[in-house]
Amino acid sequence: MNTVFNIVVLASVLLLQALPPVSGSLSFEAASIKPTQSAPGSASGIQTDTGHITGRNVTLKRCIRGAYDIPETLIFNGPSWVGEDRYDIDATAASPARTPELTNMLQSLLADRFQLVFHRERREVPGYALVLAKGRIKVELSAKNVRAKNNASRGSLESEASTMTNLAQKLSDALRTPVADFTGLDGTYNFKLTWNADDTQTLSAGGAGRVSAESSAPSTFTAVQEQLGLKLESRKILVEVIVIDSANKPSEN
Repeated sequence: MNTVFNIVVLASVLLLQALPPVSGSLSFEAASIKPTQSAPGSASGIQTDTGHITGRNVTLKRCIRGAYDIPETLIFNGPSWVGEDRYDIDATAASPARTPELTNMLQSLLADRFQLVFHRERREVPGYALVLAKGRIKVELSAKNVRAKNNASRGSLESEASTMTNLAQKLSDALRTPVADFTGLDGTYNFKLTWNADDTQTLSAGGAGRVSAESSAPSTFTAVQEQLGLKLESRKILVEVIVIDSANKPSEN
């Protein structure tokens, strides 16, 4: 049985490695990438608007996350600077492009300006499985044709029209540990989740963290179960990862 499983996994790896990093040829009309002037510890993130992407205080890993919809915990290898050096990015399309097209353009930008080359693999890694807890779930189905919206801050997540896969990704970002969706729930949901952000400072797969005695907010694990009716279980999970083969610091504007 193990032999058959290994053959299947190997076949999956070879197939994934054959996929090109960039899925199309769309590109921005103009793009600026500069070392950030933000103070250490400043807010970091990527915002999209019609025909425009703005990145502030972002690393290359954060950009890969946005371009390929994968948690940073599932991005491996590459020189140390890809997760350390921070940049401000302003990129504008020639037309009023929306998120899918902008994402494709961001992929092209990373390949062009950072000379990013990577491949995909499936790996078994220690992490958490997001599963149903006993009792009923405490998230509500969103209305049809509602645009997905996420408002995340340290210790808080409010989502509208979010999939369980997206929730797993957000939890992975918060815990800095891989989280995979094993709920079996399709569709999109609305929910609000708040937790003590300090308990994520000591988390690793297999541990439950520690909650600061000065905070009345619950740990991430308790919040997920009490507020959403879901549960995080420590286990090894088979997930798709991105492996950076090479990257260079961005070319001059």
